[in-house]
Amino acid sequence: MIEDRPTHFVKPNGERAVLPFSQGEYQRRIAALRAIMAEMDLPAVLLTSMHNIAYISGFLYCSFGRSYGCVVTHDKVTTVSANIDAGQPWRRSVGENVIYTDWQRSNFWRAVADLVPPGSLGIEGDHLTLQLRDQLVDALGERPLTDIGAATMRARLVKSDEEIALITDGARVADIGGAAVRDAIRPGAREIDVAMAGRDAMELAIAEAHPNAEYRDTWVWFQSGINTDGAHNPVTARALQSGDILSMNTFPMISGYYTALERTLFLGEPDAETLRLWRINVAAHDLGKSLIKPGAVCSEICAEINRLFADEGVLQFRSFGYGHSFGVLGWYYGREAGLELREDIDTVIEPGMVVSMEPMLTIPEGQPGAGGYREHDILVVTEDGTRNVTGFPYGPEANTIPV
Repeated sequence: MIEDRPTHFVKPNGERAVLPFSQGEYQRRIAALRAIMAEMDLPAVLLTSMHNIAYISGFLYCSFGRSYGCVVTHDKVTTVSANIDAGQPWRRSVGENVIYTDWQRSNFWRAVADLVPPGSLGIEGDHLTLQLRDQLVDALGERPLTDIGAATMRARLVKSDEEIALITDGARVADIGGAAVRDAIRPGAREIDVAMAGRDAMELAIAEAHPNAEYRDTWVWFQSGINTDGAHNPVTARALQSGDILSMNTFPMISGYYTALERTLFLGEPDAETLRLWRINVAAHDLGKSLIKPGAVCSEICAEINRLFADEGVLQFRSFGYGHSFGVLGWYYGREAGLELREDIDTVIEPGMVVSMEPMLTIPEGQPGAGGYREHDILVVTEDGTRNVTGFPYGPEANTIPV
């Protein structure tokens, strides 16, 4: 009978996998979360975002429209996953795991209800939808809900030595992808052809250096001509032509941590205005890197680069902020929004933070030098400055591709 089927159950399968970080690292993160819980007088929190669940447990879920969670109390950490994933969430998490079935609605919440003690509950206000919030109340009853989203984000801003090591190797892999992209550039090649060369090179490099990792989500955005006007424009089948401005973006993903290399290139000899704009953006890039250091304020860094662009008469062509935090982060999840180099962010830079410098100018089609110009490095903040973990060269002298 269908009524006899369980709503949720526990079923470990196989042996525990080797996780991206040590047990000690995960226990450090869990202890930091429990300190937040103690400060907010919370007996439990329910994490629902991919980034926070991966950060605390090691398990990076694949939703496909299903709900996932991680319940953290002061003595247990338990992921809640869909039956379609079987034992994989248990194998790839540091704590326990409960599997819910989908033969009737709200089985996810029935599993959560068995794990959450009475009293206040911490939630991620920036992730829990109104629909899910209503389902939570239906399943767990009316209770005080406290948003822990901003507090957990702040706890992720300063990276551990293990995180910095993974990010540093990700930047190395991004450089490998960049070299493969550069080698594939030629008139007539399509954007997708060039992008695949970079992606394949990075995936092979990740598999060699990280044999215990999960391999997914490594990608390349390679843009040409008018397609360079946006930083996140998708790859197309446009064929490259001599005289094209090019934008290379390589993104290796290692166990939930993406890193990035972004460079302006030009196919053939750039014209005078293109060279002028490109060099202005390179100057902004160099200035920005020099400004990132302990004690610097995000908004003040932004103001200094704005002044450079204004003096050159190009500030109106700037399209977004000048950099952001790196960590457990992907193009469809995660964002440590409190550490972005924008006018409205006043976070003070600290040792252990990891931040990009990535100024971009976009000149509209039809104007001299039309296209997007962007350079991107990743900087690890140290006690007395920064360490640049990006090695790929930049500027016209390095990235003008002969035809």
